[in-house]
Formats: sequence, C-alpha cells, structure tokens
Amino acid sequence: MQTDVEAPATEPLDIQDGAVVVAGVRKAYGPVVALDGVDLRAAPGEVVAVVGPSGCGKSTLLELVCGLAAADAGTVRAAPAALMPQRDGLLPWLSALDNAALARRVAGDSKATARTRAHGHFAAFGLEGFERARPSELSGGMRQRVAFLRTLLAGRPVLCLDEPFAALDALTRGQAQGWLAEALAREPRTVLLVTHDVEEAVLLADRVALMSARPGRVVRTIDVALPRPRARTDLAVVELRERALAALGAA
Repeated sequence: MQTDVEAPATEPLDIQDGAVVVAGVRKAYGPVVALDGVDLRAAPGEVVAVVGPSGCGKSTLLELVCGLAAADAGTVRAAPAALMPQRDGLLPWLSALDNAALARRVAGDSKATARTRAHGHFAAFGLEGFERARPSELSGGMRQRVAFLRTLLAGRPVLCLDEPFAALDALTRGQAQGWLAEALAREPRTVLLVTHDVEEAVLLADRVALMSARPGRVVRTIDVALPRPRARTDLAVVELRERALAALGAA
C-alpha cells in the first residue's frame, strides 16, 4: 500500500494539464548553495508534500516553480502556479471579502465581479458572516482561510503552499488541515505543500518528498496510498509518519 521510491519517475507528464517537473536543479545565493541536484515531480491533481529541515531550500524550491526565481542549473517545468507564503499577507485596510477577491482584481475582474466570485466560496470556507471583517478582527485560522481562498481564486492549476499553518496553535492547525483537505476535494489542483510537520504531510498528501539538509535534494519519496479523510491516530498514518521521520534522521 505504501512505496518508498529512491529515484524520480521517468514517465512523461503533461505540463498543460497541471504537472510539475523539476530535474537536476541547483540554486545558490552567492557562496551558499540552497539546492543541489533536486528532482521532483507532481502529476496533475496530485498533492505532494515537501518535508525537510530548516534551511534546506524548501521555500526556494517553491519560488522556482512559481517563476519568482531562476535555477542556476537544471530545469523547472510547471503549469502556471500561485504561491501562498507563510504569512497570510492580508491587507489590513481591506475587508475579508475584498482581500479574498484581490486575486480576481489582479486578474482583471471588476470590483463587483471579483467580490461576487469570492463571496460564492465564503460559506464553504466557514467565513459566512465575516465578509466585512478586517483582518485584525479574524482569528488566525480564519485569516489563513481567506489567504488560501485568495490563492485559489487566482485560477492557477498549480498551488504552492509554503508552511501555511506554521503560525497556528495545535488545535487550530488540525482544523485548518481539515478544511484544506475539503477545499482540495471540492476544487482539485496540483499542490506542492511545504511543511516541517511530517504528520501534516502524511495526512494531506498523495506523496511525501523528503529533503536533506542544505544543500537540499530529495533523498526519498513515500507514496501515501490511504483513503481520505485520514485520522492522525490511524495506525497506517502513524506508521508512515515514523518511517518518514526515520528517513529524515538518516538523511
């Protein structure tokens, strides 16, 4: 049911359908080599979690996929991608509705059209009744939901989520993981989820890519062939978490 893979798959992936292919990528910032020989693939509609120690280049990898930086060597091929950074980045002077609608405004929609499109998701995201609230009036979990909705409304086939729940407390984090899984079930996308939480990776992803310390490279991938929704107390989830932790410790 679960498979460890030491080498990247070789079957062709169609970028137009939402695939991501990273091959032999190297990225350095002056004398500091962030990534060296990274191979990573995500099939259309697949959720791939990227886990590794701090400073191993996980965020850099997302920037490359989103086209915000260029690799020094190797190739990055991906469908258009939207990035959700660690901080929610909500504009304090805008309402929750207008913050969520901002992606559609950037895409060229009128203010009224953007608001209508954003409002259509508020109930499903548990935000109904908070349309007029400013970010300072929202809980941390609600702010992250608004930020994710904004990312989703960008309409890109690939979503790059950079530790979206790192700042949340344990209870809120668990709830946020649940609504993210539900949102992706309603509106599937190809997702690269960077997280330092191995359990979160196993709960949410179809495949977990484990990275070494800097310079980062993918040392192992673990397929998560478990039905959804997944419970953190499920023995298969616990087994996969422990396997991933052991692999990270040996990297």
